Amino acid sequence: MQNIQLNNLVRSATFFQHAGISMVFVFMPLIAKGVTSSIFEIGLIIASFSFAQILSEIYFGRHSDKKGTRLKFIRIGFIGCAITFGLHYFADDITLLFLVRIAAGVASGIMIPAMIAYTYEANIEKRRAATVISFHALGWLAGIAAAGLASDLKLLFMMSAASFTIGLIFTFKMPNPVQEKEIEPGTTKKVISKNKFLFTSLLLRHVGAAAVWTIFPIMLMEKLGAELYQVSIVYVANTLTAFILMNLMASKIKISNVTKFKMGIGCTTFVFVGLSIITEWWMAMPFMALVGGTWAFLFIGGNFHLMDNNPRSTSTGIFSSTISIATVIGPVIGGSIAFVFDYIAVMYFAIAVIIVGFVVSLKIKAEKINEVPI
Repeated sequence: MQNIQLNNLVRSATFFQHAGISMVFVFMPLIAKGVTSSIFEIGLIIASFSFAQILSEIYFGRHSDKKGTRLKFIRIGFIGCAITFGLHYFADDITLLFLVRIAAGVASGIMIPAMIAYTYEANIEKRRAATVISFHALGWLAGIAAAGLASDLKLLFMMSAASFTIGLIFTFKMPNPVQEKEIEPGTTKKVISKNKFLFTSLLLRHVGAAAVWTIFPIMLMEKLGAELYQVSIVYVANTLTAFILMNLMASKIKISNVTKFKMGIGCTTFVFVGLSIITEWWMAMPFMALVGGTWAFLFIGGNFHLMDNNPRSTSTGIFSSTISIATVIGPVIGGSIAFVFDYIAVMYFAIAVIIVGFVVSLKIKAEKINEVPI
């Protein structure tokens, strides 16, 4: 009973954490378009958030393992996000928007690795942690849906800050267990070296995806005539599928974590093949559902494989920062390709780079014999 109560608290905190992030993140291309008309500069604004996350996740993820504690970093992250996302409200020119995006990236990076590690460690039966982590996707669903109903994009920033504040409140009831301290020098380099094929394939997959997400909301509205709420509907198909599949992984889908990860990387290719040929906004929905499925597989499979075999907060911090690196590179490439060619050319780039990522993922070694597939 006590573990159920703890998981419910973590579910709630995770939900509001990712609702707060998603409200702003998904619509950032449209928000950035309000301060600059340059697709390239929009890409840079989006990349600035992820660039800050890279350093933050690696540093604070490792620091969490060194200290043997998670909750302090989770709470600091919530407080920082409530402040920095709220400050977006006052960012009415390109310079201010850059600055608040960087600050928000640092704040969110403080808590992401610690939150994943805390969730994993709170469950004796590790596969049950997938149901808790699934509220990551449910939070994105709720955040995107709420954002689609907002009458004013600036209102999103206040809603986001409120979401982080609510999430912080739930953490006050969470216990603060102390883990064994991981103080061995050179740990980060060892984790990267040991899992180089996983991180490389994740990086390539997410570079392709991030390139597309930079231009996708704009493409839906400008080329396919979607309204803001219709963009939300398209993205909800993504997050709803991810939520359902993450929960099924706790009971029904029992394949190895490495296989899950490889499936998630490879099947993403079909998403962008589909999005390259759609002619109406609603046609994007099945392909966004598919990308939600691929995300669920690679996120759970990749993170759980890492935590089974490496210092947990350090390895999940590198996983998250790898995604952040891709979200720096991807928007710059996506914005540049769209500027020189068109939106569909960005899809072709994504397809090519993700195929390479899948080939790299085939080199990942199978899990240890004593690991239980989830």
